[in-house]
Amino acid sequence: MRLAAGVDVGSTQTKAVIVGDNGGLRMLGRALVDTGANVQRAAENGFLAACQQAGVSPQDVGYVVGTGYGRYKITFGNSQMTEISCHARGAHHLFPSTRTVIDMGGQDSKAISVGAEGEVLDFVMNDKCAAGTGRFLANAAEVLGIGLDEIGPLSLAARHPVKITTVCTVFVESDILSYLAQGKKPEDVLAGVHLAIARRTISLARRVPIEQAIVMTGGVSRNVGMVRALEQVLGTKLEVGSDAHFAGAIGAALFAIEKMGESFESGIWRPADAAPAG
Repeated sequence: MRLAAGVDVGSTQTKAVIVGDNGGLRMLGRALVDTGANVQRAAENGFLAACQQAGVSPQDVGYVVGTGYGRYKITFGNSQMTEISCHARGAHHLFPSTRTVIDMGGQDSKAISVGAEGEVLDFVMNDKCAAGTGRFLANAAEVLGIGLDEIGPLSLAARHPVKITTVCTVFVESDILSYLAQGKKPEDVLAGVHLAIARRTISLARRVPIEQAIVMTGGVSRNVGMVRALEQVLGTKLEVGSDAHFAGAIGAALFAIEKMGESFESGIWRPADAAPAG
């Protein structure tokens, strides 16, 4: 069986996927670790954890493709691909009818127009501002004193969502505190935050053709409140699979399998702190 890996080093979390090809493609292992300050170490730990789950040795993995903002720090990788290409390919693998991808991560958000084979037709990206990203949601959670994993479910309980007038991380704190001072319920405030982000994100996405099926990827896809808010603004359902968080790593692994067929180069596992060969 040919083995390949995709490692997606994000600003907040690192995802790794091991796939095997033996006449049919199978996902054998996956791992999710916090990126932290040491990007190289996070990539290694994620890759090793995915190999362990797959029950394979790192030395047996023939090709590794890195993606994400830290892709050039993956010292054991054979090549790198942009997260745009990898999320498009990964989303198409999870949902073959994919035509639009909305990817919301810790530090940026993207909208990608996808072709019938999973290729990128067009994209827009918000990487200069925290609006529409996981960091924005984390700041809102901190102001409210609520865990980040709690804000999505809590927002679904809202009956009278407030209107958030800004999507600027710097000023949203004053909006939230103002509403709390007025006696607004935390769930109504959170619903307003999610809707404000959704409107901002869909405004960005409309710069590319938004066509069905629309797939959500990235870490924020695990926030049920954000999914609901996006669906409300769009007026249609999003496809969000259980592996949506791993879409970038899955896409990278699929590219790795292809590249193995184009090259005789074998993957050589060497930790970042090991001495260079030769």
